[in-house]
Amino acid sequence: MEAYRVTAALLVKLGAPDVAWLAVDRAMAAATGDRVLVAATAVQLGEVLRASSRARTAKAVMLAAAYRIAPPVVECGDPAELSLCGTLLVQGALAAARDGDDRAAADLVDEAAEMAARVGDGHDHHRTGFGPTAVELARIAVAAVRGDAEEAVTRHEGVITRDGWRWLAAEHRAAYLIDVARAYLHAGDAVGAGRILVEADRVAPAEIRHRPGGRDVLAEVARDLRAPATLIHLAAALGVG
Repeated sequence: MEAYRVTAALLVKLGAPDVAWLAVDRAMAAATGDRVLVAATAVQLGEVLRASSRARTAKAVMLAAAYRIAPPVVECGDPAELSLCGTLLVQGALAAARDGDDRAAADLVDEAAEMAARVGDGHDHHRTGFGPTAVELARIAVAAVRGDAEEAVTRHEGVITRDGWRWLAAEHRAAYLIDVARAYLHAGDAVGAGRILVEADRVAPAEIRHRPGGRDVLAEVARDLRAPATLIHLAAALGVG
């Protein structure tokens, strides 16, 4: 089942959500009967649905999966299960933001934050990386999706000073940095976007060099004459721009 989950996540990153459907379907079939494994697989299902432009469906599915594993009382919840539930709520928030439901997105992030406070940073239960810092990254991503670049940029400058930021997986940090670079572009700060992409390339080069979304942002930044020379050369070497 874990192999199917990893495959689905990789295919989404590579811009192939239609094929990712097959992997996540196999993972769901393998997880049947185990509530924890079903919840873990549902995280990838949410990513596939959002990548397939089915945000509204993604929100509904994520909420159903989250509340199925949610503890009756958050304060008494098992950290591993809280991590899965909170991650599903974050997925639901991102889907709600993509669907234009800003109120639901904010409420879901707040709900996830309560669970994250119980889990703490520095853990990776079920490979979620869930904790207060991860939820703050989601809050920034929601702000970026709804077009509030100023809030996204302001919050970003604070979150990268946390200890929890350094504890997140390199892939998680780099993927997030690519999303934030878009927010900087929307705020009219191509120089800041370039600086962030340089950091993303240092942390996990594959996120920019092989992921379609990363290459798109790189091309946009590299077209600005103020972009770092390293990014301009990288874009030329990759044939993007």
